[in-house]
Amino acid sequence: MSVLLGSYSIPLLGISIFLATLTYITYKLLSDYLHKWFTMKPIPQAEGTYLFVGNALQFKPNAGDFFRQIEDFTTTFWDAPLFKLWVGPVPFVVLFHAETVETVLTNSIHMDKAYAYSFLHPWLGTGLLTSTGSKWRQRRKMLTPTFHFSILTDFLEVMNEQAEILVEKLEKKVGEGSFDCFSHVTLCALDIICETAMGKKVYAQSNSDSVYVKSVYKMSDIVSRRQRTPWFWPNFVYNYFGEGREHDRTLKVLHSFTSKVIHERTENISYTESESDSDQGQKKRRAFLDMLLKTTDEDGNRMSHDDIQEEVDTFMFEGHDTTAASMNWAIHLLGSHPEAQRKVHQELQEVFGSSDRPVNMEDLKKLKYLECVIKEALRLFPSVPFFARSIGEDCHIKGFKVPKGANAIIITYALHRDPRYFPDPEEFRPERFLPENSVGRPPYAYIPFSAGLRNCIGQRFALMEEKVVLAYVLRNFSVEACQTREDLRPVGELILRPEKGIRIKLEKRKPLSSSN
Repeated sequence: MSVLLGSYSIPLLGISIFLATLTYITYKLLSDYLHKWFTMKPIPQAEGTYLFVGNALQFKPNAGDFFRQIEDFTTTFWDAPLFKLWVGPVPFVVLFHAETVETVLTNSIHMDKAYAYSFLHPWLGTGLLTSTGSKWRQRRKMLTPTFHFSILTDFLEVMNEQAEILVEKLEKKVGEGSFDCFSHVTLCALDIICETAMGKKVYAQSNSDSVYVKSVYKMSDIVSRRQRTPWFWPNFVYNYFGEGREHDRTLKVLHSFTSKVIHERTENISYTESESDSDQGQKKRRAFLDMLLKTTDEDGNRMSHDDIQEEVDTFMFEGHDTTAASMNWAIHLLGSHPEAQRKVHQELQEVFGSSDRPVNMEDLKKLKYLECVIKEALRLFPSVPFFARSIGEDCHIKGFKVPKGANAIIITYALHRDPRYFPDPEEFRPERFLPENSVGRPPYAYIPFSAGLRNCIGQRFALMEEKVVLAYVLRNFSVEACQTREDLRPVGELILRPEKGIRIKLEKRKPLSSSN
């Protein structure tokens, strides 16, 4: 009998330990969840919030409808300093006033990205966008020099070349009636980021069926859907009952594209350098990838292939989709406001006359009104309509206690419509951003590139690219918008895009004089 009991005791002990561990983990998770639930109870919340499920069942499945739902929430709670939403077991405090946003973004304790960003990890790894803590600090310090003014000046040549190709493409649309310019501008932005980030020409504008572009859009949609459906957060459920297989197929396309380029560039970099030395004074173009391949940390260690891959993937995503969206919105707004477009044309005439020369750095400094147009377009249609941080310690926001482990989501789209700082917020008025009209505006009332320690490292690159491309388009054409604001229906997933593209008509522009 004792022998039999002994043979059973080992598996029984294992089962007992497993059940005890499972019980303990369940207890800890449940007690943490209930602690947050009761601590945050005083914070205003949307109707239809249920234990464990939160608001997830009421979220609209369509991305455009979901974005309008969030927009409606901010309107409903406009007079409250904040409100909360639960996405499954994860609480979010929703912030869209300058003073509450500043509370979170200026505190280094709340620098980590929210849980929802973990669904970007398979694609972007833990690069600059998604990394946390010491890794983020070290990586930011390493990468900041790659966006030095002199390096951005080198990139200007690529921007001019690709903008010229875009103009050639658009010239074929003159007199054809209305067309969707969104993909044309996006492919131009992709060509620019591929050559500046990776030193590789992909000829996306010549090959409009770019598999990479389609995969970027598909992955953005897939990740966004998963973020708002908590029952698909566990990998097992997602892989067997969700879009896991489609996610992996798309990921393979994205990673193989950048991995191949990194491999080629690594093999050729020494050859390129030696060729550059014997190039009879002809300057070889630098690429972001080349700088990464030479970048070392404080201990003198070079970045690994995986380190480089996650940064290249991050900049390929962040560096073309955001700028493309911004330029498209600006084109629509100028096409809808002839007086603002006339002012841009006048400014371009003063700077360039009838010359078709490339844009240089001095020109960019003079294009002050065009810069106001870009900033106002980013106010009305910020490329990143919302972003989120993890609350790193218990804190109070406008008298409401928010526990450690909750998330704060900043709705940039609503923040930029605060009538205290932007009277008649739905009106397109580039003059708002003239220096004399910006006096006294809180710095956290307008944050198209985020703000604080984790502001966008590439914002100067983005503004430079947008100025160059828009200058080329508007030096050559007059634009007429073919949609009303209501027709556009913004879709806020990872990037704010119009649901049905940007339809415009173009007319070839005749310069007023030939002074330059």
